[in-house]
Amino acid sequence: MTQFDRTVEDIGNVVALEHVNTRVPDQQLATLFYVTGLGLTRDPYLMTSVTNMWINVGRSQFHLPAGGPQLLRGHTGLVIPNRASLLRRLAAVAKPLEGTRFSFTERNDFVEVTCPWGNRMRCYAPGPRFGQMMLGMPYVELEVPRETADGIARFYREVLGTAAQALDDGDGRIARASVGPGQYLIFRETAAPAPEFDGHHVAVYLADFSGPYRRLLERGLVTEESDQHQYRFVDIVDPRTGKALFKIEHEVRSMRHPMYARPLVNRNPEQTNRLYAPGYEELPWSLPVAG
Repeated sequence: MTQFDRTVEDIGNVVALEHVNTRVPDQQLATLFYVTGLGLTRDPYLMTSVTNMWINVGRSQFHLPAGGPQLLRGHTGLVIPNRASLLRRLAAVAKPLEGTRFSFTERNDFVEVTCPWGNRMRCYAPGPRFGQMMLGMPYVELEVPRETADGIARFYREVLGTAAQALDDGDGRIARASVGPGQYLIFRETAAPAPEFDGHHVAVYLADFSGPYRRLLERGLVTEESDQHQYRFVDIVDPRTGKALFKIEHEVRSMRHPMYARPLVNRNPEQTNRLYAPGYEELPWSLPVAG
């Protein structure tokens, strides 16, 4: 009988990384970068005015409300098909984004991209590292102080109830927490001084919604009672000592949230009015399973 390592399938209590939220001061520049440059899709159904915009990335999103710019202290990993097309699109928006912090650089394994306000992304081609993901947000990596990875991993295991571990990945000490199938929050230790937390957030869905809520409430960490389906917290603490380790707001949603698993439209950016092929308007976010 074939033996399988069943633990590989475990993802823990956090079942999906829904979005990364940072404010932007200019929707026109945001459209040039996220839609025209990266080739992503503005959600056609929700937040379609000029005060906020939602950008679809496979099953996840960027949320970009209008306001003073916020900076994620780290970078977001993206899987985007067709590296050559991505580079062409980024080169095409370089001129209209002159005078901003926009830049892009080819690396061996990824394209390093900076948005007009300084948020960093690493864009990878689909491949075995990302399983069946063809378009998506496999991870968010955050830069944290030295000697915090072990406590952060404990927080995600013991408070949020998800799979998490602290390890050395060859580039340094990290904590890695599972936040969905093939999705992770990564906390990389660094000696560099951390900028002040400016209020940006990530959103996740939980299977056991009330257990983490109770443990957070006991520690005085719940910062917002949003509604029946959602609450928020900011501080990550070591469960053993109570010491605050890092700040990143978490928008925590239940699987009964009305928008859980909402289908997202992802357009095929290769389609143009001059090179149009009927039936190829949408881009699948996952690859077909090999037969």
